[in-house]
Amino acid sequence: MELVYRPVIGIALGLFKALSWDIRVSGMEHIPTTGPAVIATNHVGYLDFVFVGYAALPSGRLVRFLAKQEVFDHKISGPLMRGMKHIPVDRFGRAKDSVDASVAALERGEIIGMFPESTINPSFVPGEGRSGAARMAMAAGAPLLPGAVWGSQRIMTKGRPRNFQRKVAITVDIGSPVAYDPGDDAAEVTGRLMQEISGLVKKTADAYPQSPADDSDRWWLPAHLGGTAPTPEVATAMLAAEREARRKRREG
Repeated sequence: MELVYRPVIGIALGLFKALSWDIRVSGMEHIPTTGPAVIATNHVGYLDFVFVGYAALPSGRLVRFLAKQEVFDHKISGPLMRGMKHIPVDRFGRAKDSVDASVAALERGEIIGMFPESTINPSFVPGEGRSGAARMAMAAGAPLLPGAVWGSQRIMTKGRPRNFQRKVAITVDIGSPVAYDPGDDAAEVTGRLMQEISGLVKKTADAYPQSPADDSDRWWLPAHLGGTAPTPEVATAMLAAEREARRKRREG
């Protein structure tokens, strides 16, 4: 029984309708109707997990997402996350714990959702991915599905005020499983995964049906598409500085 997840889905669907968000999903046929799978996508906004989860609903599936421990520690979001059976990740603890918990869920036939970049990329261009998605899929013998989310950065993303405007287009594209053999190196499989994710993001961003309202609204477009988002090189430096600041705060 899903005493928390189902009501949360109902609230989300009500929000989508109230705000007239134009949510477009493609590739949902790649999501299995039974059995395990890992869905790994780019990460551009705080609500990405909502839209990836929405993409799985036509297949009759609920996605269990990996999320940072701080979300589980919060007095409001924590009980909801635990009630929905999502999986905490301690970014300063043992990564193996979250991988083991995910593999156990996959072996029970669950679908795991995660963001291999592990954080929102301010360039909105997929960067280097960590190997957790590949390792857990390979350990459980589960399909490894790449995906792309686009448009969610306009609503809630890092370093920007919330913007719950009406009629925003959000697109989700799920790709076919990344091929791997049991003896493959997880780093190599991760490279193939990120290449597929990057291709899906390019296709989705190029086909996105809306444009910035004016020059001040170009912040949500990557630099190579004429936007004012940081370049990938600048974004990499920003994320490194952010990780170092978190480390110091934790140690202090």
